[in-house]
Amino acid sequence: MTRTVAVVGATGAVGQDLRRLLATRDFPCDEVVFVATRRSAGRVLRFRDRDVTVRAIDDAGLFKGVDLALFSAGGGTSLEQAPLAVAAGALVVDNSSAWRMDPDVPLVVTEVNGQVLDPRPAKGIVANPNCTTMVAVLPLKALHDAFGLSGFVATSFQAAGGAGQKGIDELAAQIPVLAEQSELLRHDGAAAAKLVDYSVHARTLAFNVVPWLGAEADAGYSDEEMKLRNESRRILDLPQLEVAPTCVRVPVMVGHAVAVRATFEREVDLGEALRRLDAFPGLVVDDLPTPLEWAGRDEVAVGRVRRDLFDPRALNFFVVGDNLLKGAALNTIQIAEELVARGHV
Repeated sequence: MTRTVAVVGATGAVGQDLRRLLATRDFPCDEVVFVATRRSAGRVLRFRDRDVTVRAIDDAGLFKGVDLALFSAGGGTSLEQAPLAVAAGALVVDNSSAWRMDPDVPLVVTEVNGQVLDPRPAKGIVANPNCTTMVAVLPLKALHDAFGLSGFVATSFQAAGGAGQKGIDELAAQIPVLAEQSELLRHDGAAAAKLVDYSVHARTLAFNVVPWLGAEADAGYSDEEMKLRNESRRILDLPQLEVAPTCVRVPVMVGHAVAVRATFEREVDLGEALRRLDAFPGLVVDDLPTPLEWAGRDEVAVGRVRRDLFDPRALNFFVVGDNLLKGAALNTIQIAEELVARGHV
């Protein structure tokens, strides 16, 4: 059979990885449609052995003949265009926050809850989780299966790339300016911060950490923090899971990290915990995982695994993953591969 795949947001940071992974993982498709904003329409992108001209998101009949549409173009575009793709006959895998909490849309991390893709998603849409949630739920699932997860406290250290290419560009522009101001950075940081502009991140990010990202949600929490709570509950199928999140932006280009204190129903055996983590698909145990050293790698890395100092039913660990790969593009492709393997597309 023939299979046509559309990539919506094909020229963005995640879209570039989606195109590369479709090619390098030999995803079974005969034709591709690359879609972007009107500004990028007409660009020619290479895919496998041929050139593909980018189409505009508002082109008429854009999804005619498309079997699978991979969206990474923002929530507004997904809310507007994903139903049109479904109506044209496509299955949609969406990387935005638009559909994640819709009870009729599966929210999937393939290694954790891929089974929810059966039967075929009734609404025709599958949601990809937030990149921070994605990193955290792999070790949490491995440990839940062993000891029964009851809650966790999570502090994220999120890369500039979590805000897309514009987040990376803003950090990259600030670094050389402030790198020349070592004395000012030591003695008058507030003055140093004013030497550069910021609009993507909540404060100057270079040589700094910023304990806020996202929009105001409720009770002083950001929507990014609420995603970590709400999405982990859905993916792990633990609707009452107690989650205390704090999300922090750090001056890293790519790669999110999360420090987790997880509590369980049963006492934790450290050796068994390490064996479960090491055996879990897509997860690697590393003594000292860092975002820099795991940028560009498909796996999620977990390390600093320690029994809690006070509670024998608690475990502390540090987990790292490339937010543009496993946190976005790779999981999208893995969902697509699951949909093919299960005969849904």
